[in-house]
Amino acid sequence: MLFKFKSKATGDLIMLEPNGRRVLQLIGKEPGPSGIILPEQMAGAVAALEKAIAEEEAAQKAAEDEAHAKGEQPKTKPEVVSLRQRAVPFIEMLRRAQAAGQDVVWGV
Repeated sequence: MLFKFKSKATGDLIMLEPNGRRVLQLIGKEPGPSGIILPEQMAGAVAALEKAIAEEEAAQKAAEDEAHAKGEQPKTKPEVVSLRQRAVPFIEMLRRAQAAGQDVVWGV
């Protein structure tokens, strides 16, 4: 399944189901087959995503620091796409839609 996010203020944004589900859960939305994010909810959604990104990056940095302290190589997976890379286009969509006073919907 795909999540196709739409807004009159932006182009469409498509995410694979696991990524779309995670982003929606992070902003407190039910990742159902359809839904809406209202302009007044967007600032909170952006803040929640930015907080989750910061937490993920802090955890990664802590793991790297711990590995260096033990004299080991950090266990990183360069093939893994970070939350930042997945969420930034969605954050931009939310910001543009909020500025234009437009909803973001999916599954409609």
